[in-house]
Amino acid sequence: MGLLAWLKTQFVVHVLIGFVFVVSGLIINFIQLCTLVLWPVNKQLYRRLNCRLAYSLWSQLVMLLEWWSCTDCTLFTDQATMERFGKEHVVIILNHNYEIDFLCGWTMCERFGVLGSSKVLAKRELLYVPLIGWTWYFLEIVFCKRKWEEDRDLVIGGLRRLADYPEYMWFLLYCEGTRFTEKKHRVSMEVAVSKGLPVLKYHLLPRTKGFTTAVQCLRGTVAAVYDVTLNFRGNKNPSLLGILYGKKYEADMCVRRFPLEEIPLDEKGAAQWLHKLYQEKDALQEMYNQEGVFPGEQFKPARRPWTLLNFLFWATVLLSPLFSFALGVFASGSPLLILTFLGFVGAGSHFLVTPSDDVHLPRTS
Repeated sequence: MGLLAWLKTQFVVHVLIGFVFVVSGLIINFIQLCTLVLWPVNKQLYRRLNCRLAYSLWSQLVMLLEWWSCTDCTLFTDQATMERFGKEHVVIILNHNYEIDFLCGWTMCERFGVLGSSKVLAKRELLYVPLIGWTWYFLEIVFCKRKWEEDRDLVIGGLRRLADYPEYMWFLLYCEGTRFTEKKHRVSMEVAVSKGLPVLKYHLLPRTKGFTTAVQCLRGTVAAVYDVTLNFRGNKNPSLLGILYGKKYEADMCVRRFPLEEIPLDEKGAAQWLHKLYQEKDALQEMYNQEGVFPGEQFKPARRPWTLLNFLFWATVLLSPLFSFALGVFASGSPLLILTFLGFVGAGSHFLVTPSDDVHLPRTS
């Protein structure tokens, strides 16, 4: 085992990574708070600044995937679609089967320059979570309670405010509403049968309200819907802990572009279109399980150095004084001071959480 591979398995290294993420995140949140004074003066400048501040935080997680674990991401699509990536507002529909599926989505956002301006429809409880929720608040993320009767006006208002967003944005929707498990799938398919809807093998029944509302509210802003079907080679089930330990995975993503004009204007028609899409996604998963590849040309967008450079910047700024302070603590010889310091640093590592299981659509279909 090489030195770098050994370092990736060490808890103290994980704590230091967590410390950098948490402290830099709090600093970024404070700067975002200060930018609020720009909103009544120059809203678009406020938005551009917050896109870059959010990038500085989210790219630290992308760095772990791209540079720490060196996970490969291969796109299966066509050349015409590739040429549009990062050059238009889009809605992304992604299957929700894996713990790190959001991270694979983020790495594609980063490689095409839209990580800072990426959007989601998020659970309202996350609004009060430091780092994640606070950063999303300043990015004008749409939060919902997952009860459509209560969410309708809030979601519609939030989406319409994005109509004049100055940066190209990718708006992520997990139409299944929650991460796939066998138990959830069994219950979901019972609902599908009771409603006379198509039975799916690899996906949960999509919730249509959030999708149809997003499409209706963002017409004239969003140019297309990107359907993304994600899988991992070798039937792997990757985890954030695996990424933190430097485990390399190979992700395959099938991307299909649907111009917004192809999606029916009315709610019922758009809902039927979504159900049909998920039947097609199921067929793509079946093909992948049998043949090990998705249809389409294969592309491997090169990783960019900015995520690594951003992390190294924050690590240098934050760890240099930490190491100096730590030396002073241990040099003091005080057991209470030493234990307090170790407890504080250890607690900080637990703030490395994932938003993926709390990014949902309203419950009502």
